[in-house]
Amino acid sequence: MTYEVTRSRVEDYFDRTATKTWERLTSDAPVSGIRATVRAGRDRMRAVMLGQLPTDLTGVRVLDAGCGTGAKTFELAERGAEVVAVDIAPEIIKIAQARCPDHLRKRVTFYAGDMMDPGLGTFDHAVAMDSMIYYDEATLVDLLRAQEKRIKGRFVFTLAPRTPLLMAMFRVGKLFPRADRSPVMVPQNTASLSNALRIAGVQTRLAEVERVTSGFYISQCLRFGGRP
Repeated sequence: MTYEVTRSRVEDYFDRTATKTWERLTSDAPVSGIRATVRAGRDRMRAVMLGQLPTDLTGVRVLDAGCGTGAKTFELAERGAEVVAVDIAPEIIKIAQARCPDHLRKRVTFYAGDMMDPGLGTFDHAVAMDSMIYYDEATLVDLLRAQEKRIKGRFVFTLAPRTPLLMAMFRVGKLFPRADRSPVMVPQNTASLSNALRIAGVQTRLAEVERVTSGFYISQCLRFGGRP
């Protein structure tokens, strides 16, 4: 499936079907036990990802690719970064804009559109939390290859790891019609992706950082580029 087709499905889901769910999940509002584990997992993953970037980001340009409702964006801006916060879903961007603290607004530029749009320019670092989990290996190779010249430092992102549970969910999910479902995440094997990048001539190396498992939330943090 092409990047454009998958991106369109993700946009439709988050902008029309799941807006209220994500607004609640990413707030302090009470949620069910299952969603509470997802919230805890996402909080932990956000901390892991931000831990891969310098504490002082004063004057540093950072892309938050798939910024969602803005939690990472605001923490990056608090460190002094000039953040370009991008999400494919305009309704989600509206929530992020409404939540942005007044003292950070001058450091954050919100953009509803393609997180990989080259028109956004170049960046010192980039983060993408659970926004690349819907793409197959070939598409990920193309996306990462395009980032080599665009991102000078670290690109920290997450993928769904190829675990027995996630593979079972992936296979079962493919049996159902897609019209009323969320986009299907595609489990990845880091070694396989690294090898595919090497074969494609990508010089930047991929490194595993940490896997976070919290109930139904399972995600692998990876680092592309930058010093170990």
